[in-house]
Amino acid sequence: MKLPLDRVLIGDCVAELEKLPPNSVDVIFADPPYNLQLAGELRRPNHTRVDGVDAAWDRFGADGEDPLASFSAYDAFTREWLAAARRVLKENGSIWVIGSYHNIFRVGTALQDLGYWVLNDIIWRKINPMPNFRGTRFTNAHETMIWCSKEKDAKGVTFNYEAMKALNDDVQMRSDWTLPLCTGPERIKKDGKKAHPTQKPEALLYRVLLASTKPGDLVLDPFLGSGTTAAVAKKMGRHFIGIERDKAYADIAEERIAAAEPPEDFSGFDIPSKRTEPRVPFGTLLERGLLQPGAKLFDTRKRFFAKVRADGTLIAEGRRGSIHKIGAEVQGAPACNGWTFWHYEEDGRTQPLDHLRQVVRDGMKESA
Repeated sequence: MKLPLDRVLIGDCVAELEKLPPNSVDVIFADPPYNLQLAGELRRPNHTRVDGVDAAWDRFGADGEDPLASFSAYDAFTREWLAAARRVLKENGSIWVIGSYHNIFRVGTALQDLGYWVLNDIIWRKINPMPNFRGTRFTNAHETMIWCSKEKDAKGVTFNYEAMKALNDDVQMRSDWTLPLCTGPERIKKDGKKAHPTQKPEALLYRVLLASTKPGDLVLDPFLGSGTTAAVAKKMGRHFIGIERDKAYADIAEERIAAAEPPEDFSGFDIPSKRTEPRVPFGTLLERGLLQPGAKLFDTRKRFFAKVRADGTLIAEGRRGSIHKIGAEVQGAPACNGWTFWHYEEDGRTQPLDHLRQVVRDGMKESA
């Protein structure tokens, strides 16, 4: 079957997922209904009405029904679409599901029961959350994303660690992300009102897709809504499939996607992972004359020192071994990445050994 690439499919997500071939999608981003119906009309202190979520697509169970029946209906719905999603996900693919306290714990249970393996839960901390107008609870200032692989032992799941670190000013990115809600010009309006009540900010999807996809990958959103996932995927050089059962929302999404510009230069989104780059033994630096036997190495704070030997080992405090082994031993740590731990001095500047490794790798690329 030919995949309906870069299209918005109008219909029930389970029915549309069943039409797709198995093991065909690289990443799924899902923003399902939260089942968060407000109990009655909610107003601000100035008596203006809060524009909450009161659409039929977020209702489970009949009005006035026991809440447990609503939970049961929501659980059945969740398991059905997650099972259908798992079928189309590649063996090395991953899925992101976002939710609030109303639903995310139930979604998490369903994910684990169906065999998905949780990689991370990401807290999206909102800079500008809606206040708790009744003053009866803490302000709900975050949402949770659960990121899973298809199986516990899945191999080759994309995680662009270096890209996330670079995006975060060269500091390892944490699992709490501080980003604003979708507001201002980005918020799509229709007749002066929000076109979709739960439109996600493009910054959130940019980070998700930069972390877990590569150019040309296929991203599927089974609850496309206003089209954020598809629009961002197109701008980043990824393919997409969006599923949306509400034609009015689908029309908004298609208009938004049509206006999104793909990158002129796709190489800007092709971010290599160090794990996929050629292995460079430390001794290669000596063979290439980039380091000399007897050179002094040190950590960034110059607490530990080591001397380079001609055979590519280090000696420090009477210990001898690889850059990784000696780095771990001097710190009393179980493991160490010697390429980033050990530094050298060049023209009065301190550089990590990893800088010289990259010089070698660049040379390999040029000769190839």
